Amino acid sequence: MPPPPSSHTGCIDATITAPRAEVLRDRYRSRLPERLQELAGPVEGDVDLPLPIVWSGRTSYSLDRPKSRVTLYRTVLAEGQSEDLVGLLHHRLLTEQWPVLRSLISPCIREVWEDAFPELLRTAPTDTTAA
Repeated sequence: MPPPPSSHTGCIDATITAPRAEVLRDRYRSRLPERLQELAGPVEGDVDLPLPIVWSGRTSYSLDRPKSRVTLYRTVLAEGQSEDLVGLLHHRLLTEQWPVLRSLISPCIREVWEDAFPELLRTAPTDTTAA
């Protein structure tokens, strides 16, 4: 008997089955802080990601450059554990970048974060001229 359809079909594509999608959502959900304000990472300067988060390629990112900052946040959201999220991400920067960031992360990650923190959905589009 097939599993019941998921209420979060956006996480499912042709390569991910419903049970696998639920496993992914559970994995990302287990890493979330209780409140966005717990994200107390740096807001400026350079950030070097540890090997468990980025095992090849670029490891250093500038929070002062918008594209670099978005790439850092995308990587940490996908690969970071709870302590990485709290120590490397900042709640204000996450909220400010969410309108762009949400289109660059996987549907599973986006669903989990938006379900847990509806305030992310209320963020206004970022001003790309201010950096």
